[in-house]
Amino acid sequence: MTVVKKIKDKKVNFEFNKEYIKVVTDKIANNDAVFITNSFNEMHPADAADIIEHLNPTDRENLIKLNNFKIDPEVFVELNESIQSEIIKYLSTNSIVYILKNLESDDAIKILENIDEKNKNDILTSLPPKDRFVLLESLSYPEDSAARIMQREFTAIPSNWSVGQTIDYLRENKDLPDEFLEIYIVDNEFKPIGTVPSSKVLRTPREAKMISIMSETQFFIPVDMDKEEVSRLFENYNLNSACVVEKNNKLVGMITSDDILTVLKEEAEEDTLRLAGVGDEKITDGVFIKTKRRFNWLLLNLFTAFIATWVISMFEATIEQMIALAFLMPIVASMGGNAGMQTLAITIRTLATNDLTRNNLSQNIIKEFSIGILNGVIFAIISGFVVQLWFNNIQLSLIISIGMVFNMIVAGLFGILVPVSLKRINIDPAIASSVFVTTITDVIGFLSFLGVAYFFLQ
Repeated sequence: MTVVKKIKDKKVNFEFNKEYIKVVTDKIANNDAVFITNSFNEMHPADAADIIEHLNPTDRENLIKLNNFKIDPEVFVELNESIQSEIIKYLSTNSIVYILKNLESDDAIKILENIDEKNKNDILTSLPPKDRFVLLESLSYPEDSAARIMQREFTAIPSNWSVGQTIDYLRENKDLPDEFLEIYIVDNEFKPIGTVPSSKVLRTPREAKMISIMSETQFFIPVDMDKEEVSRLFENYNLNSACVVEKNNKLVGMITSDDILTVLKEEAEEDTLRLAGVGDEKITDGVFIKTKRRFNWLLLNLFTAFIATWVISMFEATIEQMIALAFLMPIVASMGGNAGMQTLAITIRTLATNDLTRNNLSQNIIKEFSIGILNGVIFAIISGFVVQLWFNNIQLSLIISIGMVFNMIVAGLFGILVPVSLKRINIDPAIASSVFVTTITDVIGFLSFLGVAYFFLQ
């Protein structure tokens, strides 16, 4: 694909004030496409994208529909996905084709993923055959695979070339990427056998053979490898780039560290949203779509709340004997819930990074058990002291202290056991863990607190 990059000389602004956004808004209202185009051309694409994201939806629509205004492909790719999806609705097929043709293949794929099937087919049909083949092949792989994040623009040379031949080739070939850190050395079957940093080529005599200065390739990333696994490889071995190979080990693309940064960011956002039970919700989603996505999770939480209430109802007589218990119940449940969510967040992160394994699971369970005891004792002393000052009732202080210790231990244990158990039965712990942990800590919290109260008051 033809890649146009003019980023080097762009001015960088880390923040735009409201006055500047208002200037852009006024220029849109006055149909001044020349001013906006010139302004955007002087900026770094990320800053131009930032301005577009700060416009309200109506102004964004009017901007895209301005006569003689063409959104720069590099600006478009810097927009967040929800704004991209919004803007795509206002772009003609020809405009989208123009954007795709002038982007690296990995960026083009990300954009195509956000287009509905009908428009996607129209766009692909309008692309040149070579570009269409590249994108269709990438789309044929699973959504979370290495093939979806790799770029097909890379620099590869035969193993028998000299440094001089390589330098001449790099200078004369216009189809190579504008920027690259490593040159891949391939054999007669186009299988990668090593890499050479571009800086090393410049410092080596022209007559030297490339094979003599290469480092043997240690990392072959299969096209169907999960992108989370790819990110772990980059993190573990501090890679700047890695070659992607198809089933016969032929070189088909490369993945760079900036691609991995995007993957890590997306995975972190995804885990955070799933823990909150809102899935893939986007800022541009409408009220009804957002409500629908949150409904199932809230319904499940309502059901679990009824379970906790049922546990409380079992101790109705105990509560009637000491009405202060009703005031203090939420304290025990809340502390247990927060402690459980802390452990849960740590566990899900360690599961995602493969830091929590069968070998160290027992050790971590014991550690969380110990943390639960320590936190339980500390907060039992604090809460018991406050309750004694408040109600001047030693019995009530002992009840909340014992209940606090027990619930903090349970919170720590189930904060690690629930996600690990879900992972083993192939259920995403980020999606389902929080509701189970919250329910368990609420139920156990009420049960332990009221159970101890029942024992003291009977």
